[in-house]
Amino acid sequence: MEKLQSFVSLLTGEFDNAKQLEELKQQGITDFPYARHVNTACNHKILDLPADFSGIFMVEESYYTTNGKTHASSHLFLFTETGEGVQLTSYEVPEGYSKTDFTYEALGPVSYTQLKKSEKFTPALYTLEQGVWSGGSVSMFSPVLKFTLYERFSEDCLEVSETMEVNGKRTFGYDMPIIYRRK
Repeated sequence: MEKLQSFVSLLTGEFDNAKQLEELKQQGITDFPYARHVNTACNHKILDLPADFSGIFMVEESYYTTNGKTHASSHLFLFTETGEGVQLTSYEVPEGYSKTDFTYEALGPVSYTQLKKSEKFTPALYTLEQGVWSGGSVSMFSPVLKFTLYERFSEDCLEVSETMEVNGKRTFGYDMPIIYRRK
């Protein structure tokens, strides 16, 4: 459980890529989003957890601003310790919420028995090497829609690479990872 606690402590908090944006602007790159993550552990809002439950649920609120418009997308993740490292399992947003209005603050008590694992998301596995956690997964959201996730987490920053492809053509994502730093 110590490994899991250490991992989750790196992810918990508020992060943005303001420093990365400033560096990119100095290089003349202006078409990269301002991105912000708010990650909050929420086991205390999950009712009826099994007595031997050893995972940590987290609400991840993501906000991406491009061309003056902000897009919100939130997720419910479960982190569990495995023999190899830490596994991230995605859950559907609880009933009564949508991905755009689901936040930690808005989340009321919800029963563990009502939570549903995402059928589309392939759980991501993260391993620790020289103080850096890294890992990810590839998920087929449909026969033609592929989601690729690769992340690296350290005390210094969270590096997140996400891409969506339809029939092999990228429809979302960037050539470089978004580098989040704790605010």
